[in-house]
Amino acid sequence: MPRYITTDIAIIGAGVVGLAIAESLTAEGREVTLIDPNPPGDVISQNAASYGNAGTIADYAVLPVGTPDVLRNLPSLLFDRNSPLAIRRTALPALMPWLARFAWQSLPKQAERNARNIAALLADACPNWLILGEKLGGSDILQKRGCLYVYESQAAFRAAEQDMAFRRSLGVTVDLIPPEALRQMEPTLPEVEGGAAFFPKAVFLNDPGRMVGLLATEVATRAEILTTRAETLERQADGVLITGPGLTLKARQVVIAAGAHSRKLAAMAGDRVPLDTERGYHVEWDMPHPPVTRPTCPTTRGFYLCPMQGRLRVAGTVELGGLTAPPSPHRIAKLVEGAREIFPDLPAPNRSWMGFRPSMPDSLPVIGPSRAGADVIHAYGHGHLGLSMAPVTARIVANLIAGRAPGIDITPYLPTRF
Repeated sequence: MPRYITTDIAIIGAGVVGLAIAESLTAEGREVTLIDPNPPGDVISQNAASYGNAGTIADYAVLPVGTPDVLRNLPSLLFDRNSPLAIRRTALPALMPWLARFAWQSLPKQAERNARNIAALLADACPNWLILGEKLGGSDILQKRGCLYVYESQAAFRAAEQDMAFRRSLGVTVDLIPPEALRQMEPTLPEVEGGAAFFPKAVFLNDPGRMVGLLATEVATRAEILTTRAETLERQADGVLITGPGLTLKARQVVIAAGAHSRKLAAMAGDRVPLDTERGYHVEWDMPHPPVTRPTCPTTRGFYLCPMQGRLRVAGTVELGGLTAPPSPHRIAKLVEGAREIFPDLPAPNRSWMGFRPSMPDSLPVIGPSRAGADVIHAYGHGHLGLSMAPVTARIVANLIAGRAPGIDITPYLPTRF
């Protein structure tokens, strides 16, 4: 018979966002129970974006996925198997409502508004992680060497000037550098005619899995952790009832932070959010000294070269395709092919990975109380930026639970925006 548990605050989801929220709440002395099918920190064995990401605290990544340029090229992007943004055709019927919203959010006015709202959440992303990393004893994981966008042609480099001017207007620090400066920074890269955008303030986690493990260890000292799946959520007069395999739990407040698995739980709370799933990929080559020293994105290829501890990780591309289909061998092969076009001597990769990103049509996360009341708080939908936004999301949620002002205008992120 399931044990009946009561708690002050239940957090559903133990990815980096859920763990960061748990860390903030328990640091304030709150009673917290964390629920996840996998042990927190055991991220390598699951489809966890907290492990498989590019490791970059991307304070510069203020542009939404949907922009006017993407909208103009959307049909060819979605149906070209080799494009950085693609769709599994079997998923198309189910994705049509999401794609319609995505197209609307890609129009100029909406895209600019979304960029400004993303920038507001990213403004302190790097300082927040430096503070958290030191607290966790993981300062050595945080590399302060910036990040590069590489433009192979002069035309692409010139076109980037307008993009970077807009990012600067949103508070991003960026320098456009010529090929010779790029060569000095990353001498192993092939020579390009264009140049690069250098984001000097970006911070890189050279082992995001290890950092999440440190965060999980810290949380485990102060919170109860239940390794099971939360399957139902029901408001009752004296709290919120959560049930699942071997689980019957009553909480005064519940935080939904289950990433790509959050939509069903949100609906049970009375909030219908257009959350869908991006399937992200990476491949890795073990090596003592990766050929680049900072995250580097060849912009035409849609992936990052990431110098992880003891390995090179090539991460990126977007595939819309839901939670149930198996990984695409074609997407993995394209990553390998693209990496070898840059570094021809790469052997067969040592491993590959596919994980789920919770994706919203406007590229904004869902953060804030349920429309039916603050006994349920949403904290998911961060897309590519869950790692970057985890500490600020944690601060907002902790403030809401304490009855304080959230510290930022959360109107653009509320579930009631739909």
